[in-house]
Amino acid sequence: MKNKIIFVLILCGGIAFSQTIRKPLVSAIKVEDLKKDMYEMAGNHFNGREAGTLDELKVSMWLANKAKEAGMSSEGDDGTFFQFFDLFRHQVTANTKFKIGTKAYKLWSEVLVAETTNIKVDAPLLYLGTATKEEIEKADIKGKAVVLLASKEGIADDISLFDRRYPGLVKSKYYDLLVKKGAAAVIFVADKLGEESWFQVEPQMTRGIYGIEGVREKMGSTIPVFWVHNDQLAYLKTTKDLLSTEVVSETYKYPSVNIIGKIEGTDAKLKNEYVLFSGHQDHDGVRQKYGQDSIYNGADDNASTCVAMLAIARAYKKQPGKRSALFVFHGSEERGLLGSRWYASHPTVPEKDIVAVLNGDMIGRNNVNQAALLGSTSPHENSSDLVAIAKKANDEGPKFDLDKLWDRPEHPEYFYFRSDHLPYARKGIPSVFFTSVLHSQYHTPMDEAENIDYVKLHKMTEWMYRTGWILSNDAARPKTLPNVQLER
Repeated sequence: MKNKIIFVLILCGGIAFSQTIRKPLVSAIKVEDLKKDMYEMAGNHFNGREAGTLDELKVSMWLANKAKEAGMSSEGDDGTFFQFFDLFRHQVTANTKFKIGTKAYKLWSEVLVAETTNIKVDAPLLYLGTATKEEIEKADIKGKAVVLLASKEGIADDISLFDRRYPGLVKSKYYDLLVKKGAAAVIFVADKLGEESWFQVEPQMTRGIYGIEGVREKMGSTIPVFWVHNDQLAYLKTTKDLLSTEVVSETYKYPSVNIIGKIEGTDAKLKNEYVLFSGHQDHDGVRQKYGQDSIYNGADDNASTCVAMLAIARAYKKQPGKRSALFVFHGSEERGLLGSRWYASHPTVPEKDIVAVLNGDMIGRNNVNQAALLGSTSPHENSSDLVAIAKKANDEGPKFDLDKLWDRPEHPEYFYFRSDHLPYARKGIPSVFFTSVLHSQYHTPMDEAENIDYVKLHKMTEWMYRTGWILSNDAARPKTLPNVQLER
């Protein structure tokens, strides 16, 4: 009888042991691998990896080869690592004309076109200067070209990227109201900061806007928006001359691509479910110079997460989880989250089988002991289960002091809405965003491999991996929460 009891206890103990989750193989993630991959991916030979260019396609080939070397199987279209999609670019052409009275303004040097459309307008000017929304509501503006003095009022001083402020946030303060009131056009006169921003926003405007099927696929029939220099202010305040303008835009189609790979899980049932690791491969290409450098290499943004994903894949290859690990390197993120929008709508695995999305963007800079987990607090949190797992992984590994400011809805950067987790969250898939947040070299040519903190990058990689490892092996799937704020 005694022997039977011992046998049962051993048997039960064996069952309990077999159900214990193995520890994550953090030792497989090596700083030297992260650094080697970073210097390759963020090197000048890829010319900043701009979406819709040969440079993005070149880096996608590099990533596909690296994914294969890391042990991934292909999970793209037709047995490949690639998922191509059409990128639509809507661009103002040199045929655009802008004239007030007899004065013709030179496109881009004397007038900026901030709304890509096709339209012809002849209209009287109405100078409203620094009018409030209440004053605009009372004004008779139907059929008129409204002249406003650009103002930073209501916009945080420390917001990044001049093109988000000019024309983005300045325009958005007034645009919908002016459309509703029947304005024929809008002319902003640059203030001091607008003048300082001119050379930075002009390349963005000349590039135009981008879309994919179902998202900005066609140009809207909107009223035109223009920017002129501050030296035109006195003239525009008093002139009785009419605006005569024709905005001419064209649409071009380019290929862009997502790279998708998989490390298959070991459990007969759970291997058909996926923990999705997400990052974007593209950046800003070649633009205006800072000093002698014009290549926007995008080391932190976002080669950092791409090389982290390769390192995580190597760890999974050496020790697979029960669920499969899916790696999606998105294209065209910088053009409006277009690659992730495409994959979220056209997944190569069943959407219902995606357990969670772990997205990283800019994970290699700033304080080595601090990081942020966006989507971890209300109203952006869409899965308290997933957030708890990510925080547990942080406690077990890197032990970051977690920044709580960047996830707040009132944060001026609206950073939660600016990376590739968002389309998945909108699909109701548990999603979080790992980041070490912005820095002064964001979207400049100085974001280079030599400026990455590789200790920080290793810690962030470990955090994402540990989070994924728990998800890969836990019997339960994270649940989603209702009433999540997924629109700005």
